[in-house]
Amino acid sequence: MIAAETIRNAENVAPAQKGIQVTERALKRIRVAMAKENVSPVEGGLRLGITGGGCSGLSYNIRFDTQPRERDRIYQFDDIRIFVDPKSFIYLHGMILDYEETLMRQGFNFINPNSTKSCGCGSSFSA
Repeated sequence: MIAAETIRNAENVAPAQKGIQVTERALKRIRVAMAKENVSPVEGGLRLGITGGGCSGLSYNIRFDTQPRERDRIYQFDDIRIFVDPKSFIYLHGMILDYEETLMRQGFNFINPNSTKSCGCGSSFSA
C-alpha cells in the first residue's frame, strides 16, 4: 500500500474524468510503480478506496489491482486506469490525486472536497 495524505491545492491537474482528477506528477509515479510491480496497464490499474479507521473515522487506501471488479467505476487517464468501488466513490467524487516528492516526504496526496476534517498526521479524514 502506498502512503497517502490530504493537501489543500495542486498544480498541473489532468482533465476531470467523471469526478476524479489526477495530476501529471501522480500519473508519472503510477507508471513507474506499475512497471516495478509488473502490473499490466492493459488489464490492471490503481485501486482507490476508503475504509473505516484512523483518528478521524475514514482512511484512504491505494494499491494496484490486476483487474477491475464487477461494480467498479473505471477511469482512464491516458494509459492508466483507476478503479473505484461504489461505496468509496461516495467519498472520493470530485477528488484530485497528486504526488509530492520533497526532501522531507514523498507520497500520494488526496485533495478531497468531501473531507470536512482530517487528523493531524493526515492519514485519515471525516466527511
